[in-house]
Amino acid sequence: MTSVPRVLAVFDELLREAAPDRRGALWQLAEQGRELDANLVRLPPGGAVGAHQEDVLDVLLVAVAGDGRIEAGDESLELTPGTIAWLPRTSRRALAAGPDGLAYLTVHRRRPGLTIKPPAPAAPAPVRVPSYEGGEAPCMLDLVCPACGRLSRDPEPVFCSRCGERFAQG
Repeated sequence: MTSVPRVLAVFDELLREAAPDRRGALWQLAEQGRELDANLVRLPPGGAVGAHQEDVLDVLLVAVAGDGRIEAGDESLELTPGTIAWLPRTSRRALAAGPDGLAYLTVHRRRPGLTIKPPAPAAPAPVRVPSYEGGEAPCMLDLVCPACGRLSRDPEPVFCSRCGERFAQG
């Protein structure tokens, strides 16, 4: 079967038909065999996406409706309809919606699907030599996302850079 171009959605219709208090992804690209992912996301007035870092993918963000800003360190980038922003991988950023809320499209390379791999052959047990320096290894459980299990590189994570889940604040 040959692929053909087609219209998948109309932003104005998606925004108009969604419940006024609905936030999050209003639409997602879900075509089979695609190499891209795209999402139409809406934040309510004053809503926010906490500071996070995407370690693997560059993201293109296009503001569609409302207004808001991207907070990136000491810099604040204003978002109005038609603004296109590049969020390079490894950049730390947060989003905040203005008084009218914010709707935006994100586009990035598709993440590879999760696969189950056969277990690796067992390595021989290492020879343990007693050490009298150091002590116990640090517990890193507070750096593991409770939803997807990803280990954060951030020493004090707030949101998971893979799935967006909030870390417990302790």
